Amino acid sequence: MGISLVKGQNGPLAASNVVVSVRSIAPADVSALLVTEAGRVRTDADFVFFNQPQAPGVELRSGTPAALAVSAAQIPADIAQIRVVITLDESGATFGQFAPPVATVADGTGNALYEYVIEGLDSESVVIALELYRRNSEWKVRAVGQGYAGGFAALVTDHGVSVDDEPAPPATAEVRTVPGEAELSFEKRAQLDLRKREVAKVLINKNAFGIRARVVLVIDKTLSMSRQYSKQVVHRVVQRMIPVATQLDEDGTLEAYLYALSFAKLPDITVEHAEAWAQTFLHLTGTHQGIDYAGIGGRNDELPIMRDIIASLRPGDAPTLVLFFTDGGFAKKREIAALMRDASRLPAFWQFVGLGRANYGLLRTLDEMSDRVVDNAGFFALDDIDQVDDAQLYARLLGEFPDWLRAAGRAGILR
Repeated sequence: MGISLVKGQNGPLAASNVVVSVRSIAPADVSALLVTEAGRVRTDADFVFFNQPQAPGVELRSGTPAALAVSAAQIPADIAQIRVVITLDESGATFGQFAPPVATVADGTGNALYEYVIEGLDSESVVIALELYRRNSEWKVRAVGQGYAGGFAALVTDHGVSVDDEPAPPATAEVRTVPGEAELSFEKRAQLDLRKREVAKVLINKNAFGIRARVVLVIDKTLSMSRQYSKQVVHRVVQRMIPVATQLDEDGTLEAYLYALSFAKLPDITVEHAEAWAQTFLHLTGTHQGIDYAGIGGRNDELPIMRDIIASLRPGDAPTLVLFFTDGGFAKKREIAALMRDASRLPAFWQFVGLGRANYGLLRTLDEMSDRVVDNAGFFALDDIDQVDDAQLYARLLGEFPDWLRAAGRAGILR
């Protein structure tokens, strides 16, 4: 029977030749995606399925159950993972209607090494069953059991395969990958990939794809934000801003600040450490990593943090996108308006986002401010960010930034 795996568990593969098979009561097809560290195929030739049963080191064997023969020595050096996919044949069928499928990994002589009963499936019709992956010079197997809500065509196109009813995107529209993504689990990589594609769609539609910009995240730390912190809304804000940085920032990182009466400059947020970063730094009180959170204050004054960011800007610099999350209450309206007018000469666009149901006052009138070189700010309110899907969020978050880029270029602010 081999060693039983549970979802997320991994184990070593000592055998150089293995056979991966999947037993399912419902008729199902087995396929494989050979992907690089970026999680994408190099070409369509790295997709193994019934119409293309071979790729370097991987062969689809017909029969019941269908199986994939893998020869580790023949896998190209730039292939980091082999993802084994099962797809139900019958339209409208879901795995939840049947007994769980069972994935088996055997050595070349047929001895079972691992077995994974893929439990917990419901409405899925496409599931990534297992992942064979490199760790240094060795190969390992991981039980994935991850359904793909977008269906089979979405799964393969998200991995870089072109399908007949959707032309491949031009090379200039390749979704960008940053090094830390390789350290994420499969589930987190898949979610990040989907979000990056939504960010890329907005930039492509606004003719701004490929632009590089410094990305700065500012989060309100006033006591009126208590619910947003206790419910970990701000944690989810961080996760949803990371895909923006991967597509815009040269290093794929987010510069981060918390502010109230004063502010704290925090370590940059990287893709692979985002969750640990949020747990470490998103607090309202206490002392964390040497930062006195009570000392930052409990009510808001935007001027110090805004002045600090403005002081870092120089005419002719690369563009900066400031993502400013707050529950409002801007008291020094005249001073802030004057500051934004002065800042309109500098290479930064300020995207203010309202969190929670609050009085946003000045923020709602930013687009109407006069006497600016260019319109350098936007605002929208998210009463409940968890109720806004990624496509809507990124469309609103990035909708005005490309327009500012063009206006700033015409005004000589950007070179």
